[in-house]
Amino acid sequence: MQKFTSYLAASIGLALLQTPVLAYGQDNASDFEIIEVSGDFHKRTLNETTSSVSIMDQNAMQQRNAQHLQDTLNSFANVNFSGGTSTARFIQIRGMGERSQFVDPISPSVGLIIDGIDYSGLGTAASLFDINQVEVFRGPQSGRFGVNAMAGLVLMDSVQPSGDFSGQFELSAGNYDERMGGLALGGQLGVLGKARFSVSQFKQDGYIENTYLDRDDTNNRDELGVRLLLNTEFTKNWTLDTVLHYNDVDNGYDAFSLDNNRTTLSDEPGYDRLESEAVKTTLNYLGWDNSRLELSASVLNADTAYAFDEDWTYVGIAPGWEYSSFDAYLRDRKDKTAEVSWLSIDPEALFGVATEWVAGAYYYEKDVALTRDYFNWDLGQPDIFQSDYRSQHAAVYGELTQHWSEKFSTISGLRIEQYDNDYTDSRNIDAQPEDTMVGGSFSARYQAAPNSYWYATVSRGYKSGGVNGEALGKADDQGLDELKDYLLERATFEPEILWSAEFGVKGSSPSGDLTSRVSTFYHWRDDVQLKSWVNRNQSFVGYIENAAEGKGYGLEAEIRNKLTDWLTLFASASWLETEIEGFVTEDGMDMTGREQAHAPQYQFNVGLEGWYGENVQWVLQADGKDEFYFSNSHNQKSESMTLVHLAVNYYIDDWRVSLWGRNLTDEDYEVRGFYFANDPRTQYANDETYVQYGEPRRFGVTVSKSF
Repeated sequence: MQKFTSYLAASIGLALLQTPVLAYGQDNASDFEIIEVSGDFHKRTLNETTSSVSIMDQNAMQQRNAQHLQDTLNSFANVNFSGGTSTARFIQIRGMGERSQFVDPISPSVGLIIDGIDYSGLGTAASLFDINQVEVFRGPQSGRFGVNAMAGLVLMDSVQPSGDFSGQFELSAGNYDERMGGLALGGQLGVLGKARFSVSQFKQDGYIENTYLDRDDTNNRDELGVRLLLNTEFTKNWTLDTVLHYNDVDNGYDAFSLDNNRTTLSDEPGYDRLESEAVKTTLNYLGWDNSRLELSASVLNADTAYAFDEDWTYVGIAPGWEYSSFDAYLRDRKDKTAEVSWLSIDPEALFGVATEWVAGAYYYEKDVALTRDYFNWDLGQPDIFQSDYRSQHAAVYGELTQHWSEKFSTISGLRIEQYDNDYTDSRNIDAQPEDTMVGGSFSARYQAAPNSYWYATVSRGYKSGGVNGEALGKADDQGLDELKDYLLERATFEPEILWSAEFGVKGSSPSGDLTSRVSTFYHWRDDVQLKSWVNRNQSFVGYIENAAEGKGYGLEAEIRNKLTDWLTLFASASWLETEIEGFVTEDGMDMTGREQAHAPQYQFNVGLEGWYGENVQWVLQADGKDEFYFSNSHNQKSESMTLVHLAVNYYIDDWRVSLWGRNLTDEDYEVRGFYFANDPRTQYANDETYVQYGEPRRFGVTVSKSF
């Protein structure tokens, strides 16, 4: 491993030094694939972006047989995710991001957008069939995407409609009774315009054996996804883009074992469900000489149901000591957005400088109604808790890209966003947090050579404050009177601000055989929102409070080098240092100076892609990740990991047959961890670390056809 790490560092360093030199060898770059980023206001190539961005295309997804977003995340530098659900719902970038949601509403630090619709906090919907590419933006993106992108953003775009008939058909089968089928069709629909329709169904038994119930499917997955994209041209100047989504996810959730293995004893296994419908329409006016107008609106309705066997056991496992409890969270979420954007098409003179510009206004409304069905240990009886949280956001924004010379440009962006929230619940708690937040960025970019750029960026991101409704309510419950003052002081929490300074170099050789991107950054956080827990009389109260500060710095690097006509090396690597400042847990533990949770120091993905003849392709790759803290409120850690994957693809005409395997060494690795006493067999004598494991050894076959 040390030799490999040294070679990887040397390769990245060599690429970084050589790329501008190689690119000077000709006036114009040769013909090779140009990767465009769709997340910016104006479409730019990946090398032109002035922040750390990574893209995974369809080919790379297929090489991992990735069916869900979580199957790709280990390959991205400085990106982590948490379990605690059937599939990854929460993502961390550069050590920042939520790890779970139970009672209270939260504003995600890392957003998720699918076909322009905001699915932040709904990662269960992120299936990958017929997705064209996944884009990961690191660092503050609030200037572009607003409140749900303080630490970064994941963006997924479907394959776009075309005028020619085309499509894709896919069938896959694997161990753990995995099966998947998908169909995508696209083409011209007469006066309706160009359309693309896709449907996919994924099923699997999961990786858990419940020995008490004698079942191997209590952690199963059953996921249906339907998407329709329609581009309609009314006249020469007016077009309408329509997106329709439907998701039906009925997954089991039975992941934690008292013995920290893949064998559970739950008598009431949980579930992790999502049923959602979404529509987005974008009306485009193209009648002006050098600008266009976009008017968009979207609606998302999502019913989620998340539940688990709280005791993880059954009555009788330890007579006189065990308890039985089931906890269910049912959420009805309704999102509405409206946006107007005015964008330039080509640079034009503004105060004597060639300038691209955008100006816009945005409105976002989210209403989440929660019903929690659980056993209230404070009251000694089953209980129903209900809350409603309505959040309204209004923002104005703008961006200027000014080309001061042929090679030097600056990009300035600003966003001002005001939120007004209204929280009520069945414990008679009523709160209305509100504030105004400012985000944006300033970048300087220098084109060192064709397809090669240096950049420096200073950016500011934000996330809104909120309400600790559960803490407020439980302050009045039996047995918590002594904590009332403590919890009432934490009734609400303030917005968090993230500042970041970043420098990067991106470039490609004239032939495109060698591409490298390196970014280094330093960020600091004010009023850091951290999750804390209070445990009194076997009653757990979770709440968010503002720590004083947090900081971090690190590096991300990517390289792709075509060594020969039949062999290509690809790799990414990251290093991350983080620190909490001014955070003391409720039991008096001072976490100042410690690393933040879910922030591994190093991560890497490295692989070789080769061809045998014209029809056989093989891809061998490995993901690696350092140990990381599970939580900010205790000091338990995961173990470091290295996972090995292999795919062998046979192509004939438009058919592809793939034999694939993930985690071939069958390594156990943790994706979530808790620390508390929950074992009745030891009379709950000691706090213990309990973990949820990622997927074990996986293998299968996939057959697909493109037409």
